[in-house]
Amino acid sequence: MIAIYPGSFDPITLGHLDIIERGSKLFDRVVVAVLRNPGKTPLFTVEQRLRQIHTATQHLPQVEVDSFDGLTVTYANLIGARVLLRGLRVLSDFEKELQMAHTNKTLSTEIETVFLATSTEYGFLSSSIVKEIARFNGSIDHLVSPHVAAELYECYNNQTTQY
Repeated sequence: MIAIYPGSFDPITLGHLDIIERGSKLFDRVVVAVLRNPGKTPLFTVEQRLRQIHTATQHLPQVEVDSFDGLTVTYANLIGARVLLRGLRVLSDFEKELQMAHTNKTLSTEIETVFLATSTEYGFLSSSIVKEIARFNGSIDHLVSPHVAAELYECYNNQTTQY
């Protein structure tokens, strides 16, 4: 069975990687799918995020990396996936994700959403938090893979912070 783990992954964190690794034990194939969202202004391009994810997941042979536009259920049907994999950190995540799961079910009755609770050590972690810490020269080495940390440090070292 094919599962899709959709998201912006700007950047991919160890929390995301935790869900991907655990999902890869449950499904035959997991497609980590970067949404091309014109409503957001990401730090990294889609191509950079695809490369970051590919590097972070290269040890998982059943994981693929792709990008898509539009509705997740449309993409899922296009590639033959029947499961949307989602991670949950806190109660507010559950409320939002449950609403989205119900909405997706009205769009495609064949698609199921499977929720995985984030491992305890990553329950606080988000891409936004990682970027904020990196922006102010804090250590993010325990939050993202080394190659992602290097790209974030490089990105923010090239920007001027004004107070």
